[in-house]
Amino acid sequence: MNITDNEIFNSLRDTLSSYYPISNESWEEFKKICKIKYIKKNEYAFDLYDEVNEISYVYKGLFRTFSLNENGEEYTKSFFWETRFYGPMVALLYKKPLNSAVQAIEDSIVIDINHNKYRELLMKYDDIKMYHIFYLEKHWVLHKDDTGLSLVLEDAHKRYERFKNEFGHIISRIPQYQIASYLGISPTHLSRIRKKFK
Repeated sequence: MNITDNEIFNSLRDTLSSYYPISNESWEEFKKICKIKYIKKNEYAFDLYDEVNEISYVYKGLFRTFSLNENGEEYTKSFFWETRFYGPMVALLYKKPLNSAVQAIEDSIVIDINHNKYRELLMKYDDIKMYHIFYLEKHWVLHKDDTGLSLVLEDAHKRYERFKNEFGHIISRIPQYQIASYLGISPTHLSRIRKKFK
């Protein structure tokens, strides 16, 4: 099945408007700062220490963002799937190189959005500004607060249960070692937990 550019862009517009209605005028300007990109499985959308100026919308596929500790061990920070956005927001806002990487778990199609021009549109259009506020509230403020507390206060069984509730619809698409990395446990420990849940 051939996917058209219009289908990909329409998906992005529908997602934006699910947070706040986007006018035709705003959308036409928004579309000008976007570029469709195809990323193969295991390739990096953003690599460590890259200097980037994009945030990306996932039309098709699955990604994870991860960092390395001083021993070179991976710590998976989050996952991004269809209709979600990923981007190194802290690095973009502070204009610093990345301290985490974004890697494709599957062959993927994304839309790169120029961050500097996006900031200009935020200043120009109230509907894009409102979308931005509602998106940040839902996915950054509320989600990160819950995740941070769970990592500190809950044991591994409870964290896995929370993981299943949040990521159950994509859990079969994620390698086990990446789930373990996200939960802060070993793959062996995760196997034992999963057996108990079964």
